[in-house]
Amino acid sequence: MSKAIEEQATGATPESDLAVALYETATLTRATELRLQQHIAEHGFSGFWHPGRGQAGLQAGAVAALRPEDRLFYAHRGLGYALAKGIPLAALLGDLFGRVTGSTGGKGGGTVHFVDPQRGVMGQGGTLGSNFVLGAGSAISTQLLGGDEVTAVFFGDGAAARGTFHEAAIQASVWKLPLVWICENNGWALSAPITEQSPTPNIADRAGAYGVPGVIVDGQDALAVYRVVAEAVARARAGEGPTLIEAKTLRIRGHYEGDRQQYRTDGADGVSIPRDPLIILREHVPADLADEFDRRAHDQVEEAFTATLAAARPDPSIVLKDVWS
Repeated sequence: MSKAIEEQATGATPESDLAVALYETATLTRATELRLQQHIAEHGFSGFWHPGRGQAGLQAGAVAALRPEDRLFYAHRGLGYALAKGIPLAALLGDLFGRVTGSTGGKGGGTVHFVDPQRGVMGQGGTLGSNFVLGAGSAISTQLLGGDEVTAVFFGDGAAARGTFHEAAIQASVWKLPLVWICENNGWALSAPITEQSPTPNIADRAGAYGVPGVIVDGQDALAVYRVVAEAVARARAGEGPTLIEAKTLRIRGHYEGDRQQYRTDGADGVSIPRDPLIILREHVPADLADEFDRRAHDQVEEAFTATLAAARPDPSIVLKDVWS
């Protein structure tokens, strides 16, 4: 996390400096995803990669509103959250390619199971929707221990239909847990448009049933996302309970890389990004600095890829290490 982002969380730095920091993070996320897309097209991939192109600004803006000690449970497209929270790119690529340099020591190879509790990245549940109850448990521990950490739970519009969301929401609202739910509504879940998933177009409308605020924000505007999440985090930290945020965003590629998307009828070409969040952020960043961040991101990605692909795979003997009964 950059100094500008840390200071913005306490109101000590202007929004222009925050925009610079968010652009730097989002640019690295974008460059990494493009490089992964290229690698998979040329060499294949032993697992699933869920591309988040179009959502990098949302993820950078939301995570910037958290303190370093705040906890995060992420959704499918987890790369942007993890980079914004400070996990080194080399460690994330180590996880994706099953190398010992990964945050899991390579045991999560080919998936999106990044984890770094010291940085507040608590990982992703093994089943869709499990993050809701894990996040509630995290917030309960904060409450019982008398801490002031806030837990953020990210999820997609498809996961919002899981029963675990409703179970967690009831308990969290009654106990006023320090939670922020952030729905990245890209309109497609896995393969169904929102009109076929929900009787109402807005996930945030459900907040009223639990007696908590529901807020809709433009997910393509990283600064707008930051402001909304920062307000929800402050509310949670003050003991006023959870907030349900719905960020309207886009998924320009498939649910996973290689998804043929025969279900889509919206004309998405997998390349162009309507209202590109990086272009929107660039309006607040000096052009020469933005160009420098673009070059630096490219170099960082190439360096991390080279190191990762040369790293060793984990020895099978460690398979039960860190497994608790």
